[in-house]
Amino acid sequence: MEQLPSESDAIAKVSSIFIYPIKSCRGISVSQASVTPTGFRWDRQWLVVNYKGRAYTQRVEPKLSLVQVELPDEAFIEGWEPSKSSYLVLKAPGMDALKVSLIAPREVSNGVSVWEWSGSALDEGADASKWFSDYLGKPSRLVRFNTASETRPVEPEYARGHNIMFSDMYPYMLLSQGSMDALNNVLKEPIPVNRFRPNILVEGCEPFSEDLWTEIRIDKLAFLGVKLCSRCKIPTINQETGIAGAEPNETLRKIRSDSVLRPTQKQKGKVYFGQNLIFKGSLTGKKGNVVKVGDLVYVLKKVSSADEAAA
Repeated sequence: MEQLPSESDAIAKVSSIFIYPIKSCRGISVSQASVTPTGFRWDRQWLVVNYKGRAYTQRVEPKLSLVQVELPDEAFIEGWEPSKSSYLVLKAPGMDALKVSLIAPREVSNGVSVWEWSGSALDEGADASKWFSDYLGKPSRLVRFNTASETRPVEPEYARGHNIMFSDMYPYMLLSQGSMDALNNVLKEPIPVNRFRPNILVEGCEPFSEDLWTEIRIDKLAFLGVKLCSRCKIPTINQETGIAGAEPNETLRKIRSDSVLRPTQKQKGKVYFGQNLIFKGSLTGKKGNVVKVGDLVYVLKKVSSADEAAA
């Protein structure tokens, strides 16, 4: 078994864990989460789609940022299974609360698509469809990833053989508080971390040090840093109002563009903030794949500059 570093070798610790059960809706801050190969349990398991089955995201429907999502507290305990009285509860301005059973539905919707992927998904039924249709003002359905019949691979050139559900590209996204603080120091108006929708927020390390991490250990679980996280329009959307502005992307283009970070690499016109991760496995071989707030973070392998990092 691989020798584990000592606590004094830790470079950071987990300060927050976020799960986003419905893609592009609000996240849930939790004290612990079960780790799976496709992401934290419950993360991006649901998707809102239009009448053609195409995904709605905040890019085109920023009102989704105002949809609050609740899960039972016990849903984050490893090994917990839902009963008939277990629900996903949704709330939004001007809407009555919607309860969606956590027991998987039987009805299947074909032709569901998100980005490059298309396949079938489990349809959450008429009540959920009416709720989202009324809220967004256009025909909508709520679907759940069908793990029994579907797989959605990540980009094979970066992490061949790994899969996700409805997340963007990778199972996990890690960000450091140091990077958030450094960005806020140069913004006219500081912004909260929810603009970037990370799964794992760590503290105690230098700003942007996560750019360099290619293999880390969180407690006794190993993750690979496989690609810098390129940012889209969503960080410009105020998650409390659903209104978009110019920042932080305008500032990120000045300090976090590929021309700044990766001058010797092929230019893609992107900005980067955070590190995409895949789960490698437990370093002890024991059961109990859970990440908890307060877990120590160790860097096992890294590159020397962002110019060398995959992006």
